[in-house]
Amino acid sequence: MVELVPISLNGFNKLMEELHQLEKEAGELRKRVSDAREMGDLKENGEYIYGRQELGFLEGRLGELRTAINRSDKIDCTKVNCDKAVFGTVVTLLDMNTQDKVTYQLLGPNDADLDNGSISIYSPVGDAIHGLAVGDKGMVKKPKGEFHFEVLEIARSQVA
Repeated sequence: MVELVPISLNGFNKLMEELHQLEKEAGELRKRVSDAREMGDLKENGEYIYGRQELGFLEGRLGELRTAINRSDKIDCTKVNCDKAVFGTVVTLLDMNTQDKVTYQLLGPNDADLDNGSISIYSPVGDAIHGLAVGDKGMVKKPKGEFHFEVLEIARSQVA
């Protein structure tokens, strides 16, 4: 049985948008490759050779997207339970080493984006946070040393 991977509704919609865009691009590229093939000698036809390579990359990404979409377990992050740090929750931590506060939204691998403050529940930090409640403490080893933290707050996301 295939294991489903959690994804936010917003993340799922982004995957669908990318899929539709790439399908459109692949259709246009197939037409260009077909036209280039009609020109004759394929060994020295740069348009044909480059087009086939580009189409191969596009087809690979389309396959990845279709697999991710088919294995997705869509979750509305605005409706998750906030008793514990689970997929979709926004968790504020106190870094026990520096006394700085850091906030992450726990998402899946297909929609996590550290630049936007979200991490995968399968990442080392996400895994260490997952299942904890407010007041719980934890530790995870990172490349720069151990990260000791305390869960200060768990909230619902404002974005599905």
